[in-house]
Amino acid sequence: MKAVGYVRVSTEDQSREGVSLEAQEAKIRAWADLNGYDEVVIFTDAGISGSSMDKREALHDALDAVGKGDVLVVYALSRLARSTKDTLEIADMLMEKSADLVSLSEKVDTTTAAGKMVFRMLAVLNEFERDQIAERTRMALAYKKSQGRVFGQVPYGFRREGDILVVDEAEEEAIQLILQLRQEGWNYSKIARHMNEMGYKSKCNREYYPQTVKDILQRRAA
Repeated sequence: MKAVGYVRVSTEDQSREGVSLEAQEAKIRAWADLNGYDEVVIFTDAGISGSSMDKREALHDALDAVGKGDVLVVYALSRLARSTKDTLEIADMLMEKSADLVSLSEKVDTTTAAGKMVFRMLAVLNEFERDQIAERTRMALAYKKSQGRVFGQVPYGFRREGDILVVDEAEEEAIQLILQLRQEGWNYSKIARHMNEMGYKSKCNREYYPQTVKDILQRRAA
């Protein structure tokens, strides 16, 4: 039997204490050691949103690596999936393989019947909480927009001066380079590596990730 660990951070998660890739992996390895798993394999999705399973290659690799009697271990259910549909789909895949799921933060362990029930309840509650946050955010943004104020996160390529946005020349230079590399056929991962190697930084002085590049391109195309 082996423990298959899956760790993930999205760009927004980088600044949150305790959810770094290193911290998640350390906790998973500690759990595996405590529970007698000699073989531990870790799969990592860095800078990728958990809103959908589709583009998380490491998650699919982790699920493929899980065999009969193995366990998939995550730091928290939010690292695994952000929707009830995806979470329960993963649970069904593990069940078909006679494998189990452990989430350290919520203390979920599907090796027991009670653990299976708690897991499904938490999946529903997590999605409910996410929907509530989204609803409150939409209401707040609608109010600010009605008042004619600049609202929300300042998009890459701009900076805030009072209640207006002005072009940030350094960030605009980075955007133009990203556009040029994309037109030359570079994929998101290759562009992100190149931007980091060239010393460019995204918002809040962070490194580039494939999702960062994708978001910038999508905003520019909108």
